[in-house]
Parts: sequence; C-alpha cells; structure tokens
Amino acid sequence: MDLKGKKALIFGVANQKSIAYSIAKRLKAEGVELGFTYAGEKLQRRVEPISEELGGIFCVKCDVTSDEDIKNTFEITKEKLGNIDILVHAVAFAPAEDLKGRFVDTSREGFRIAMDISAYSLVALAKHAEPLMGEGSSIIAMTYYGSVKVVHNYNVMGVAKAALESSVRYLANDLGEKGIKVNAISAGPIKTLAASGISGFKTILAQIEKRSPLKRNVTGDDVANTAVYLSSNLSSGVTGEVIYVDSGYNILGI
Repeated sequence: MDLKGKKALIFGVANQKSIAYSIAKRLKAEGVELGFTYAGEKLQRRVEPISEELGGIFCVKCDVTSDEDIKNTFEITKEKLGNIDILVHAVAFAPAEDLKGRFVDTSREGFRIAMDISAYSLVALAKHAEPLMGEGSSIIAMTYYGSVKVVHNYNVMGVAKAALESSVRYLANDLGEKGIKVNAISAGPIKTLAASGISGFKTILAQIEKRSPLKRNVTGDDVANTAVYLSSNLSSGVTGEVIYVDSGYNILGI
C-alpha cells in the first residue's frame, strides 16, 4: 500500500473530534496531499487551523446546498491539486427538533434539509469530482447503523442515511466503468459535534460497550484505518459497499 503523493479533498471537518479529522490526519501520515472545505463562517474559524496543522493545500468555503459553492470548490481543487484520488464525504445535518420525539412528526422542511445536506450532497460532489478522478480513485461516505435499524431519536437522519447508502450503490455503478470506487463506512457512535445533537447519545455509547462483541466503542482512528484501506489499492475490487466499523454491534440480534 502506497498513498504517498495521492491527493484528497475532505468535506465535513468540524473540529479535532470529527471523524473527518481522524481520516485526514491518517491520510496525511500516509503522504497524501489534502484540500479542506468548511460550510460557513462559523466553521471557518475551526477548520482553517486544522488545515494549517495538517498542511492543507487550500481551505475553501463550500455550503453543499449551494451549486455555486460546489462548482467553485472544484474549480479551486483543479487549480491547486490538478486531480484528486480521494474524496471524503462526512457531511450530515438535520434540524434539532427533528432528532427527538416521534419520526411521524418530522416536518416537511426538516425532511428536505436532512435529505439535501446528508444524502444529495454526495451525488452533487461526485458529479463534480468525476472529471478529476481516475482509475483506482476512491469516494468515501460516512453513514450509521440507524439507516437500517430504528435507533431512538435518530429519526429523519436514519432515513437520510438510508438514502445516502443507496446513493453509494448507484454512484458505484455509474462511476465503476472509470475505475472510481464508491463506498461507505458505517461507524459506530463516536463523541463528535454531530453526535451531540442526538438526544440520549450517552445511552447509545453505554450499550455498545456492554453488548458489542468487542465490548468497546470505536474511535476515530478505527474509522480512519478503514478509510485508508478504501483509499488504497488493497481495496481495488471493492465498490458499492457499506463497511461496518462498530465493534461488531451490527451483527447482533435480540
């Protein structure tokens, strides 16, 4: 496995506890050149220092609900990096009021926002990334077990992640003829900024420690290890897959 000289574009870093940060840090250690994005001014203050820490070639604003921002991001990427070998999609959001109570009470606007940011954004980014990616390149999305099973208070985000995973399969089919791999990592719960918005999150963590085969919660480094595998030629025949990194919790029944 040799990633030295490869180029990656990272979406979804919020702070040093982010899964995207763990992945970017590990890719950097493997010799990958990095480009970073941030969603808005509030995150700019957090992401720019991380880009500097990890030697980012650039750090650009990209609101994934804006076609103009996405277009501009990839124009800058082409200018600064020329091509990309790895795209990391760790972007998800739903209004806080739709992440508690009953799913049946999800608002129309909350559903639209969750689907747009958490699922459609992968399609939009893949479309713009395709011309910059070649044989053996890799698109990696982040998902969660709540896409296939009911997780209390995950609600509309679970539905959005299900759409994301389906999108991974369709994108893998579209881009496979060019040798571009598209996969998702279903990470176990990790204490991140995004997870803090889920009511009862501490209870979920406790359940993983108690019931999972490995009897522990996973870390950002665990997820980053799998991201490196998916970025490398070791995964040359793997595409359209959802790989669980959750201490085995997903295999359990009642």
